[in-house]
Amino acid sequence: MTREPTFDELVARAAALATGPRRILGITGAPGAGKSTFAARLVEALGDRAALVGMDGFHLAHTVLTRLGRVERKGAPDTFDADGYADLLGRLRANTDEVVYAPEFRREVEDSIACAVPVPCEVPLVVTEGNYLLLWPRVRPLLDEVWFLEPDQRVRRERLYQRHRAFGRTHDQARERAGGSDETNANLVAATARRADLVLRKIQ
Repeated sequence: MTREPTFDELVARAAALATGPRRILGITGAPGAGKSTFAARLVEALGDRAALVGMDGFHLAHTVLTRLGRVERKGAPDTFDADGYADLLGRLRANTDEVVYAPEFRREVEDSIACAVPVPCEVPLVVTEGNYLLLWPRVRPLLDEVWFLEPDQRVRRERLYQRHRAFGRTHDQARERAGGSDETNANLVAATARRADLVLRKIQ
């Protein structure tokens, strides 16, 4: 069995990407895999050498999802502006602007805030995280490496349940969402793991 890299080893691997021209590292995995937490921890360890940009900033607005009849499937691939996300990654990779401003998804309002994350040109590494980095055809070529998080499935599902409860859903609503649309999305994402550069099952 291949030994899982330690967190310090992962920081060193990311730091190696941050030694030259602008690079982009993708962190992906199914809903509840721990992408946001891990990516934030990684960027914190790298300090001013890295910036964090989330795919979730490209959620379609709640009003748009309502009009399209997709609110109950929020989080599915067609509830995002995938082309907008790819366009932003292209700008970040080209690194010709003094600052690129990325949107940020705020769970407390269930919507995205435009221009909330400034990424100055002198930052050598952008870490981006989200479910569909290996699913959308335009995105993968813009990423120098992609790491796929694949924790124990029971742990992942329990995280989702607790997340839904924390944001106001009842026990039944949280269980239904975690086992319904979230699980459908998880199956889509799981099929993309083979395209990753690194699969992480247990981060030490």
